[in-house]
Amino acid sequence: MKYEQLAKEIIENVGGRENVVSLVHCATRLRFKLRDHSLAQAEKLKRSPDIIMVVESGGQFQVVVGSHVSDVFNAINQLANLQPGDNASTTKAAKGNLLNQFIDIVSGIFTPILGVMAATGILKGLLSLALALHWTTDDSGTYLILFACADSLFFFLPIMLGYTASKKFGSNPFIAMAIGGALIHPSIIEAFNSGVTEYFLGIPITFINYSSSVMPIIFAAWVSGKLENRLNSLFHSAIKNMFTPLFALVITGTLTFLLIGPVTTKAAMLLADGYLFLYHANPIIAGAFMGAVWQILVIFGLHWGLIPIALNNLSTVKYDTLMPLLLPAVFGQVGASLGVMLRTRDARLKTLSGSAVLAGIFGITEPAVYGVTLPNRKPFIFGCIGGAIGGAIIGYYQSTIYSFGLVSIFSFAQIIPPTGFDATVTGVIIGTLLSFTFAAVMSYLFGLKQPDPVQTDMTVEPQHQENRNITLASPMSGQVVALSDVKDPTFASELMGQGIALFPSEGQVFSPANGVVESLFKTHHAIGIKSDERAEILIHVGIDTVKLDGQYFTAHVQKDSRVQQGDLLLTFDCEKISAAGYDLTTPIIITNSEDYSAVVPVQAQTVTARTSLITLVN
Repeated sequence: MKYEQLAKEIIENVGGRENVVSLVHCATRLRFKLRDHSLAQAEKLKRSPDIIMVVESGGQFQVVVGSHVSDVFNAINQLANLQPGDNASTTKAAKGNLLNQFIDIVSGIFTPILGVMAATGILKGLLSLALALHWTTDDSGTYLILFACADSLFFFLPIMLGYTASKKFGSNPFIAMAIGGALIHPSIIEAFNSGVTEYFLGIPITFINYSSSVMPIIFAAWVSGKLENRLNSLFHSAIKNMFTPLFALVITGTLTFLLIGPVTTKAAMLLADGYLFLYHANPIIAGAFMGAVWQILVIFGLHWGLIPIALNNLSTVKYDTLMPLLLPAVFGQVGASLGVMLRTRDARLKTLSGSAVLAGIFGITEPAVYGVTLPNRKPFIFGCIGGAIGGAIIGYYQSTIYSFGLVSIFSFAQIIPPTGFDATVTGVIIGTLLSFTFAAVMSYLFGLKQPDPVQTDMTVEPQHQENRNITLASPMSGQVVALSDVKDPTFASELMGQGIALFPSEGQVFSPANGVVESLFKTHHAIGIKSDERAEILIHVGIDTVKLDGQYFTAHVQKDSRVQQGDLLLTFDCEKISAAGYDLTTPIIITNSEDYSAVVPVQAQTVTARTSLITLVN
């Protein structure tokens, strides 16, 4: 299994399988709900080369791994048998403040269907574009089939949310799905269209078209879960498997049509009306605010609190004005990353920025934010300012969107009204382009402290250089390899930090500085040293050698051991590791590179252990 070792590392450092209440994932993050957050080792996870960032927010322990999150999620499930909503019924959801509870519930319900929801939104947008450009007509067979594929999830949303909500609340998902199906049953929709008043045991029924609705089924799933727990305690084990679903379905289904559905539908309309009232009070200010703060909310995972507003708008008034305001926020960070990529002469940062630009175009901004703009601070600020400017323009045009999906380049197709192109589309294009351009230009001109840290002038006077620079010794003898040439994108892109790599000529690793062993992987293939000068140094012997599970490696120190420059840290068998098919290229990374104005590797083809390798310039 490709991600088995990473999955093991994550499970171990979240406190083990028993510490996990539930696990879901979104576009880039694993979202754990833990019993005891103190058992989680966030700092250890942050030091992993395969993990972008760890965020604790909204009552969740969020591990950002990138666009391959679903593969890591599946690997964790196979190892620990974790599923969305696992054990949710055994632990109270009401931990932390109300905001944390709300975000935890919302993310738990919507993240499992986020991917397919984004896909259907993109398809709807492309169909709108095809109609606007007269590539097809809405009565053609091609359009009808593709529209059915695009619209099915949203039309049958009560059934989908019935499943995810019941999993979150720890109840039987099939009871909730049956209730969701009843809400959109053809006979119910026919009764709604007829306008005839019907009665249930003498009580008048308010028929509503529940297709695409959100709130009724979520509340129904919660009520059903509470009722199931009560019924299971009343019925004998011999009959409860039959009678609990029967009574839960009849009671909850009836309550949903008579009370829950009408009340929550009215609440949904009030929420939509309230949002639209605030938005129309001053759409320019609303746009500037959302454009500026959206990426800040994303950093902490708090953006989920606004997702239900967009979905509710789409289900009640059939359009949404919130999501268009987010396009400048996304493309502001994309533009800032592009500015950094064009400005820097550092090959690794250029590579990282380029990949972040590509991911950001398709709506994934975490690589840009965590890897490029936020570490350099100013580009992130410029991206937020660009988002505010673009959001204000889109607010001025009062642009709308007609289907849900990730905010990305495909969103431009989703904003096309059924009547075709109009000024609202123009407003989105202008606002987004202005945000992108502003962030790119400002980041190019002012975003980096030093455009080319590798070109730092090292010809300062010796007495001054001694005060400014920190010299680290080579931990091994071998051939020098540029970090950009390492056959591992995590190291080559400098996501972990700047540094250099060596191809060892002998199997010994020595301490590059006086300090403390801050981390020692249990497989002994990698070790972290924190020097007395506060440099954080990661020595990773070989590529993918973690898969050897410690074979051919021997540690001569322990975690928290005090070491002196030149002390023996590790030994390894070069011949056996190479014979096993592993690349011995060893990255030496300064994981806190941002604390220095330059990380300057030695200019040589080979080095000897304990001689100068890297100079850190303050």
